[in-house]
Amino acid sequence: MEADAAKLIGAGIACIGMGGAGVGVGIIFGNYLSGALRNPAAAASQFTNLIFGFAVTEALGIFSLLVALLLLFVL
Repeated sequence: MEADAAKLIGAGIACIGMGGAGVGVGIIFGNYLSGALRNPAAAASQFTNLIFGFAVTEALGIFSLLVALLLLFVL
């Protein structure tokens, strides 16, 4: 296998993490909305947990994008 083909395959596999981040964000916001509708009084106290979970999940997606870009343009 040529090195260029291996780089493209590796970058494509690394991009799977971005799809996982999208699914994770959907699950986080869906569960927050479900909990907020069940108990509206506790929704305000859980908002900081929502934002923290969103930030961590998006950071993992950005890291996978960074790995893909490193594979494509640096190596």
